[in-house]
Amino acid sequence: MISGMSFLLGFSQAFFIYVMSTYLKLASGLENVGFFYFFSYFFVFIIFLNLHKIIKKIGEADIFHLALTVKIISVCFLSVSNPSFWGAFWVIVYMISSNVEWVSMDIILESYSSDHMSGRIRGKYLTIMNAGILLGPFLSTFILDKYDFNGLFLVLLFLNVAISAIAITGIKKIGEKQKKSKYRFGKNISVFSVAQKFLTRKNVRKVYYISFMLEFFYALTIIFVPLHLYNIGLTLKEIGFIFTIMLIPFVLVQYPIGFWADKKLGEKEMLIAGIFIMAFSGLGIFFFSSQEVFLWVIILFLGRLGAAMVEILRDSYFYKRIDSCDVDMINFFRTSKSLAYIVSSGIAGFTLMIFPLKSVFILLGIVSFSALWSAFRLKDNKCEKELVAGEKVAGLSYDRY
Repeated sequence: MISGMSFLLGFSQAFFIYVMSTYLKLASGLENVGFFYFFSYFFVFIIFLNLHKIIKKIGEADIFHLALTVKIISVCFLSVSNPSFWGAFWVIVYMISSNVEWVSMDIILESYSSDHMSGRIRGKYLTIMNAGILLGPFLSTFILDKYDFNGLFLVLLFLNVAISAIAITGIKKIGEKQKKSKYRFGKNISVFSVAQKFLTRKNVRKVYYISFMLEFFYALTIIFVPLHLYNIGLTLKEIGFIFTIMLIPFVLVQYPIGFWADKKLGEKEMLIAGIFIMAFSGLGIFFFSSQEVFLWVIILFLGRLGAAMVEILRDSYFYKRIDSCDVDMINFFRTSKSLAYIVSSGIAGFTLMIFPLKSVFILLGIVSFSALWSAFRLKDNKCEKELVAGEKVAGLSYDRY
């Protein structure tokens, strides 16, 4: 059930996300569309800080259904309206509800995870989800080229209705089980207490910054790479092809890397390698303005290879250091995405008032390299090979701090 839902969620996400900035540019007439992302993720950030309180009241399954319903309503309005500021409003609603939907699914998945298999479970989930994401950019740009945004939103509506039909039974049963379990924490926790609890755990704090860097990378590439490629003269079909190829690493490497992190290596060394690859790729975008499709395939493929490594290793590391009852910690950890979008779109917005669009990719490289400081100072998790070799560990209750 979760595997099928993760595939459809990934497909529906990628179906719109890589042409979202193009829609916002068309709807507003502005080259600098970062404002819309800033506004959206500011609300997402506030929601995530308080989401654990809402989960305590109604449960993560009900939040998932509510977010999905709001998303379907927003797509309904988008499918019958032309690009305009009113359409941009519904795109903002779509972004907010999508993020709440994803975090709800993330919390549900954690209830099925165990520490020593975290890399494999997360790797399998992300691989299936990214198989769906892989199909999105090519099909969305093809439909956009043939049928415009109205046709794209009709397909998106169908996808989300299909997800809702599956979720009505599957997620409901999951929610009923979790309401009876320890997954439901007992007392009210303030946002300040959650932040204090989070920040006092030094390794969790370091992996949070790595997560922030990863989401910062995603934010700038998702918002500005499509616009950059379009501005230098590539067609929508070419951009769709490039994006499809660049996403292949997410399908090929995440499960094997999660497996190696659990069994052989731990996360630290591979995290460092992934960050290096991301940083050099991000800087590479700045230095090239060629219309050669193959060149852009290589640059963006390498960037996503590094990102795929960091994404699975970030999740594997973090979820080995918390338990499924730490709903407040999971919610706070996922604020890294909204915070990254707020910071990246805000800084990029001011940067673009002075410098050309491609200048944001220098910022991308700098922030990517900065995460190496946290990665080198992480205390690595013990892999199964090290535990079997004689590390003093009772079960897997190693130092989580």
